[in-house]
Amino acid sequence: MREALRIAQEKNQDLVEVAPGAKPPVCRLMDYGKFKYEQSKREREARKKQKIITVKEVKIRPNIEDHDLDVKMKNAIRFLKEGDKVKVTVMFRGREITHADLSKELCFRLARGAEEIAVIEREPKVEGRNMVMVLSPKHD
Repeated sequence: MREALRIAQEKNQDLVEVAPGAKPPVCRLMDYGKFKYEQSKREREARKKQKIITVKEVKIRPNIEDHDLDVKMKNAIRFLKEGDKVKVTVMFRGREITHADLSKELCFRLARGAEEIAVIEREPKVEGRNMVMVLSPKHD
């Protein structure tokens, strides 16, 4: 170890421990400032290539008309194609919540419309005055 430090000082380099877990630990002679810069540059590039997945919401009512449901389905399909998750929310008012089974069928109908590009991540479930289902894009 001392010899490696001496060699590093003679060459005006830094002794950087690359793999501390190895037996014996692996060290490298390099310019530490340049090493840190290159590392941060690689991290920035990796962050640039990441896709941030957002959750888009499609709100519907239990007694929605067929055409309106088709419009909402097209929006959901567009969101899924962009790589976003879709939260389908059926909003209940008054006593509409007593027909939760019909609303569940409505959710499944919307899911069937997008089944070639989406999977149901979370089954339809009543939460307070809403029924929520989450669709996520299929990964090939």
